[in-house]
Amino acid sequence: MQGNGFKILLIVGFLAYFLYELSPTVIWNLEQKQIAEMPAPEAETYERENAERLSNIRDQILSLGLDLQGGMHVTLEVGTPQLISELAGEDRDALLVDVINTARQNAEANDTDFIDEMVVEFESRDENARLSRYYRSDVDNITRRSTNEEVVVYLKNQRDAALDRAIEIVRTRVDRFGVSEPSIVKQGTTRIIAELPGVSDEQRVFDLLKGTARLEFRTGADAQDFSNFRTRAIQYYDVVPDSSSDSLSQPIATNQLVDLLGFLQQQSPYIFGYASAEDTAAVMALLKDPEVQQMMPRNTTVLWGSNPVSFTDGLEQYALFGVNTTAELTGEVIEEASIQFDPTTNIPEVAMGMNSEGARVWGRVTGANIGKPVAIVLDNYVVSYPNVIGKITGGRSSITGLESVEEAEDLVNILMSGALPAPLEIIGSRTVGATLGEASIEAGLSSIIIGLSIVAIFMIVYYRKGGAVADIALTLNIVFILGVLASFGAVLTLPGMAGIVLTIGMAVDANVLIFDRIREEQRSGKTIKAAISSGYSNAMSAIIDANVTTGFVAIILYSFGVGPIKGFAVTLLAGICCSLFSAIVITRVVIDYLSRNKAEAVSFG
Repeated sequence: MQGNGFKILLIVGFLAYFLYELSPTVIWNLEQKQIAEMPAPEAETYERENAERLSNIRDQILSLGLDLQGGMHVTLEVGTPQLISELAGEDRDALLVDVINTARQNAEANDTDFIDEMVVEFESRDENARLSRYYRSDVDNITRRSTNEEVVVYLKNQRDAALDRAIEIVRTRVDRFGVSEPSIVKQGTTRIIAELPGVSDEQRVFDLLKGTARLEFRTGADAQDFSNFRTRAIQYYDVVPDSSSDSLSQPIATNQLVDLLGFLQQQSPYIFGYASAEDTAAVMALLKDPEVQQMMPRNTTVLWGSNPVSFTDGLEQYALFGVNTTAELTGEVIEEASIQFDPTTNIPEVAMGMNSEGARVWGRVTGANIGKPVAIVLDNYVVSYPNVIGKITGGRSSITGLESVEEAEDLVNILMSGALPAPLEIIGSRTVGATLGEASIEAGLSSIIIGLSIVAIFMIVYYRKGGAVADIALTLNIVFILGVLASFGAVLTLPGMAGIVLTIGMAVDANVLIFDRIREEQRSGKTIKAAISSGYSNAMSAIIDANVTTGFVAIILYSFGVGPIKGFAVTLLAGICCSLFSAIVITRVVIDYLSRNKAEAVSFG
């Protein structure tokens, strides 16, 4: 044991530290078992009274991945065509819009890069034309004389920047949503993979992730002009019955726009009408008719409300508002947002504070529109349409008409996370049920226990007391691996459990090399102490080579892998370090202790 004092200190220190790191996980599981055995009312009371303590414990436990805990796996794609179209700004014309639409169809059909397809389509129409007529950037030195190749590089850089920015915003939204240990990574040039353990409210997550969060403050349309437009648009769809018909029945006039819309007697002059959710697209298609669009007052457009209006008969319909096309303010001026409750109705609303420039413009806009409505528009839906009572100074405003506290929380989350640089489209999702996760945990634990038992029996049968020492080190090795994962806040996944099983084999492999070397040294006539010393020394190079090689593989998997592959790599790296420590340090300390006095106190078969 002489000279092993530092090693013993390391073993005891590591063991104490890793048991401390794993203690919240053990306590949490015991608490959950206790709560599960309680009657429902008692369990609810217990959780409420111990909410803070349970929350603190949960924050420190070894987190489980999506495949073990259950949750959602969502694939999002950045809307590159929309981004490229918006980058053109006011220079965008019908030709560019047509080129973008055609390139999008070709890219989807051929599974190719959209920007490359756009250039091919653009040059096919005029090989001498330059994309620089649409795109300029002083920062990136894109001028009128820039070649198409230079513009393509600029557009791809903008796309990469938009994807990176979208990942940051999605991560911020998910963190504010309260998801523990989410995984949000880039895939290719346009996609984001989000793994959200423990999440089951699919629709709420979809709304949270894909919302662009483009907040705008717009003044209402001119009341008289908008009322005239509504009358003329309705008249446009009047169908006069044919009076010359020979039919004996009374001819009836029809109007498909009126059939889709509902109207109120005391309707606001700023509201075109009301429609049910399934009719909103049809109404908007009728109003997009070119001749109807020509009737629309200048600088005016129509937008649907984000929430339905409940009528006395229980019918819920959405209002179609008339607003100015130009936004007076955007969400960039918002510095803070928080949930407040109306003191009269106790309905939640979102209060917002603006920066100094926003407050100045907001004061001017509200001062010039007293008695008129101002629309607060989020992602092209009117979320609030209040009438201005007086000039608002100080940059304060609020969004009302929210249905629940959860909706208010999500809106605050989105506003404070910032606007996405381009729309995100959800192109795939799957939900892993908690039951499937529990089955995976049971299967993973069974594989570890069975594998460990077989290896332990083999080591004892083949190497006798030396094998028993290796088994002790093997058990401590698993504790160390879980402790490392817990202390670094890593996530244990199903592939991660496979990594633990793999490291069990690697740890045993190191002991097999050492013990066989010791047996060879004993057969050459060396004493047990000399054989142990030579066995460890001679086996060291082979053990280091094997583990370093595997370590490089794990680093490559971690660097280029995503999701489960990265989880496997993390567990494998932790397992390599722990197995080296257990196989070389722990077994050596125990074997030195057993062989300190009697030469035959430890045998190797």
